[in-house]
Amino acid sequence: MSPVPDPHDLLRSLTDLRRAVAAEGRSLWRGWNIRGRRRFRISALNFAHYLALRRRDLSRMQTELMPYGLSSLGRLEGRVLGNLDAVIGALTAIAGSTPRNYPRPRAFFRGERLLRANTEELFGAVPDGARDARIMVTLPSEAAADAGLPAALLRNGTDVVRINCAHDGPEAWGRMIANLRTAEAETGRKARILADLGGPKVRTGEVRAPEGRGRVFPGDEILLTGGSFASPDGYPYQAACEPAAIPGRLRVGDPVFIDDGKLSGTVERRDEAGVVVRVLRAGPKGYRLKPEKGLNFPSTDLGLLALTEEDRRSLDFIVGQVDMVGYSFVQSGADVRLLQEEFARRRPEDWTRIGLIAKIETPVAVRNLPEIIVQAASRQPFGVMIARGDLAVEIGFERLAEMQEEILWLCEAAHVPVIWATQVLESLVRKGLPTRGDMTDAAMSARAECVMLNKGPYVAEAVAALDRLLTRMAGNQTKKTPKLRALRSW
Repeated sequence: MSPVPDPHDLLRSLTDLRRAVAAEGRSLWRGWNIRGRRRFRISALNFAHYLALRRRDLSRMQTELMPYGLSSLGRLEGRVLGNLDAVIGALTAIAGSTPRNYPRPRAFFRGERLLRANTEELFGAVPDGARDARIMVTLPSEAAADAGLPAALLRNGTDVVRINCAHDGPEAWGRMIANLRTAEAETGRKARILADLGGPKVRTGEVRAPEGRGRVFPGDEILLTGGSFASPDGYPYQAACEPAAIPGRLRVGDPVFIDDGKLSGTVERRDEAGVVVRVLRAGPKGYRLKPEKGLNFPSTDLGLLALTEEDRRSLDFIVGQVDMVGYSFVQSGADVRLLQEEFARRRPEDWTRIGLIAKIETPVAVRNLPEIIVQAASRQPFGVMIARGDLAVEIGFERLAEMQEEILWLCEAAHVPVIWATQVLESLVRKGLPTRGDMTDAAMSARAECVMLNKGPYVAEAVAALDRLLTRMAGNQTKKTPKLRALRSW
């Protein structure tokens, strides 16, 4: 067993660390040249300090601090310098000197206050205050027909509704909003509205398969084409790709995923009509090729703009009707700036009041998350959605949990609210009965500021269950910090 480290040596190391992080962070922060929201200037400085800190491996220092009963530095996201100062102060006393510069409690907890204020600005206050995380629900097309479903959702605890602009159209969206307002008057509860832009849809178009053999299995070949189908004698299984230019950008060896990874393969060779994909995984019963299924190409630069012409047409309607706009497949700060320019054209007087939600669903977006945060949060209310469906396919299912944690940490350091999305309580929403895995995942979602449920026949019941679960979790944990309430299970 290693000996307990000398407190004087640890103190010198911590003091050097604090000095370096403060200098590097301030230099990074100045380089951002943030203008606009004063509140974010404060948050951005802490964010810069966090990025400077996390360039280093602190695992050994964490272990060395533990025998002294000091912070392991594992919960400093929202207050980097304050946390370091507190540990340095305590270690100074342990080393036999008089501590100086302990952070004052109000300054120490400023990050929590800023995150809470940013969350309320985006999602509103929780009416009863019993839970911290908000609940968001995707409205189905049926919500345009009557106010019954929105009213049930509000009664059971929904705080935010999501309109998916990849479906329906302005007329239906308008009726959904009108029915929500009717439901608000009926229930006495309010809900914020998020309109989610469709983004560049990369999907299967027309598919062709042999009569009676619609399923493909590992080892089969699929011709992925831009629209010109080949003879079925050479290629029994074929699928058109939308947009049509995508197959031309694929290279031999590139991975290909269909329908959230239900089918996976690699590009084996090129053909005049497109590319030939060798199926590697398709499930024990094979996979039935269908139109309108998502396509993912994690290793390929698809050359697509995050903001499409269809998105611009959607903005003409939604920018004056909703509280927030969700940005699908955003990849960079430049993408954010492009959308902000569109906001400014449509609402020149007050576009900075529109909330912007960046959906993080690709490895490029994860890498560029700091610049996305700085560009967006410096100008308007801002949040991040962990879009776990596409993200899992793009980075690999094994890495999803790791990336999910990193996104949560980075956003907490910038005091940016997070939406935990995709397949939350999926079995309950669709079948009326949750799995054990569903409940555990939903409990973990309490560390985010908002949790999103997708549409389904039992979504109102799922909202009620999630409301109860999040209320319980609020009494046990805040972010990564357990609340040591008295145990009542004995």
